[in-house]
Amino acid sequence: MLPVKKPVRDYRTLDEIRQRKDELLEDLQKDNTQFSTLWNQVFLKREDNTKADYIAGLVSNGIVAFDTFLLIRKLMKNYGSLFGFSSKKRKKRK
Repeated sequence: MLPVKKPVRDYRTLDEIRQRKDELLEDLQKDNTQFSTLWNQVFLKREDNTKADYIAGLVSNGIVAFDTFLLIRKLMKNYGSLFGFSSKKRKKRK
């Protein structure tokens, strides 16, 4: 993907520069407000969780952890030589 070239503005007076500075400041404040709103929505505290929801979450996380463990084990078994782990046991030299 090629970089997008933005049009270049020519500023002839200090008033044009100040006007552009004010526009950019407003855009930054608007983006900051939007970003902070989204950031706060990410960390909303969940309330009214029952014990059943808590246990269901634990079971779900346990299944995901176990599945991840099996996946890593399988990948290490098949592709361990790429990471420096050999599937063959090396004989110790005396």
